[in-house]
Amino acid sequence: MFGKVLIANRGEIALRIQRACRELGIKTVAVHSDVDREAKYVKLADESVCIGPAPSAASYLNVPAIISAAEVTDAEAIHPGYGFLSENADFAERVEKSGFVFIGPRAETIRLMGDKVSAKNAMKKAGVPTVPGFDAELPEVPEEIIKIARGIGYPVIVKAAGGGGGRGMRVVHTEAALLNAVHTTRTEAQAAFGNPSVYMERFFESPRHVEIQVMADKHRNAVYLGDRDCSMQRRHQKIIEEAPAPGINPRARARIGERCAEACRKIGYEGAGTFEFLYENDEFYFIEMNTRIQVEHPVTEMVTGLDLVQMQLRVAAGEKLSIKQRDVETRGHSIECRINAEDPFRFTPSPGRITTFHMPGGPGVRVDSHAYNNYVIPPNYDSLIGKLIVYGDTRDQAIARMQVALSETVVEGIKTNIPLHVDLMRDAAFRAGGTNIHYLETKLAGYARGT
Repeated sequence: MFGKVLIANRGEIALRIQRACRELGIKTVAVHSDVDREAKYVKLADESVCIGPAPSAASYLNVPAIISAAEVTDAEAIHPGYGFLSENADFAERVEKSGFVFIGPRAETIRLMGDKVSAKNAMKKAGVPTVPGFDAELPEVPEEIIKIARGIGYPVIVKAAGGGGGRGMRVVHTEAALLNAVHTTRTEAQAAFGNPSVYMERFFESPRHVEIQVMADKHRNAVYLGDRDCSMQRRHQKIIEEAPAPGINPRARARIGERCAEACRKIGYEGAGTFEFLYENDEFYFIEMNTRIQVEHPVTEMVTGLDLVQMQLRVAAGEKLSIKQRDVETRGHSIECRINAEDPFRFTPSPGRITTFHMPGGPGVRVDSHAYNNYVIPPNYDSLIGKLIVYGDTRDQAIARMQVALSETVVEGIKTNIPLHVDLMRDAAFRAGGTNIHYLETKLAGYARGT
C-alpha cells in the first residue's frame, strides 16, 4: 500500500479521499489554490502545497505545479477525484512518466472511453447495447449528413465526440434545422474540447438515466456493484441520485451489469468506472463511460457496504479485488441530494460566507461536505458544497428519512437549493419512481409560468 498520496482536487471529494487514506494509514498531501488555503481538507492533510491562484487553469488544472508538488512531498501516487484532470489522459500519462501512480485507469483506456465514438464502438464489440446512430465522425458533405439523419429517423441528437458534462450536444427535430445544428455543435466542440468531431444518434423522447458502477483490478478481474438512477437532472446536471434504480427488472439489471463487467475485462480496465445508459421501454442503451469515481458514489456504498475509494486505492496499489461477483449484495435503498450554493429555482450561483452550517443526523444519514461555519465559498468553482445521503430498508423509508434530514439542515448566509429538494421529496411523480430525464426541467418550466 502507498505511504503517501497527493489529492489533486478540492471540495468534498478531496475530504472524502483524505478520509479513505487515513483509515488505511496513508499520509495525504492536499494541493490548493490561494483561495482554498483555509479549507477543511487542507487543514487536516499531513502536508499541503499551494499550486497557484484561484482560477482553475492556474491551479487545479496546472499539471506542472501538481507534479512538482508530488515531487517535493515525496508522494507515491496521485488521486484525481472527479472533474478537473480526472479524465485527462495526458495528465494520467504525465503522472506515470514522472514516476508516480495514477489512481485510475491507464491513459490509453481514458483516451478510448473519452472519445464517445471510439467508446461506443468498443462497447458494441464487447456486447454492450448502444444507442442507434452513426458510429463514426460525421462527414463534411451536407448531403451525406442529411442521408444519415434520415436513416436514423428524427428526432436526432448531435454530440461532440470529446464532450462531457452535458456540453456539446444539440437535439434536432427537423431536417431544416440539421445542418446548422451540426455546424454550431462543431464550433462549440472545438472551443470547449479542442476537438471539432461530432456524431449523431437517435434522440429518445422520455428515457431514464440509469448507470452501472464497476470496479476492476490490474489482473483482469471485474465486478459490477449495482445500478443508480440519476434521472432528476437540469441541463444534463444531476440533482438527485438513488440506488438501486426503481422499477428495473432484476434479470435485466444482472444481465447489463455482467456485460459491463465483461467489457472491463476485454478492454483491460482498471479502477472505478461508471457505464451510463439511457433506459427506455425496458431496454438499456450505452451513452458513455466515466473513467473515475462519481459524485454519486455514496449511494452505491450505502447499499453495498463497500468503500469505493479504498477499493480504488487498493487496486491502484496492485492488489486483486477482494470480492467476487457472488459476494456483491445490495440491500435497502439510498438517496443522495446534491447541496449547491445557488438560488433554488433560478440556479444563479450564491458564493459568500456561510454564517450558520448545521447538518442533520440520525439512523441512516450521511453528510459528505467540506463546508463549516464561517467558511467562505469562492466564486471560482462548481457550486457543490456537500451531499446529503440517506439509507432506508425501503425506498419509502429512504424518502421519509431524507425529508427529516432536509428539515434539520440549516445553511445561512448564502442561498442553497435545499428548498428545491424539499419540494421534490414531496413530488408525487418522484415518490412513485421512474421519472425521465426531462421531468425536472418540465417541472421548473411550470414554476416559471406560475403553474
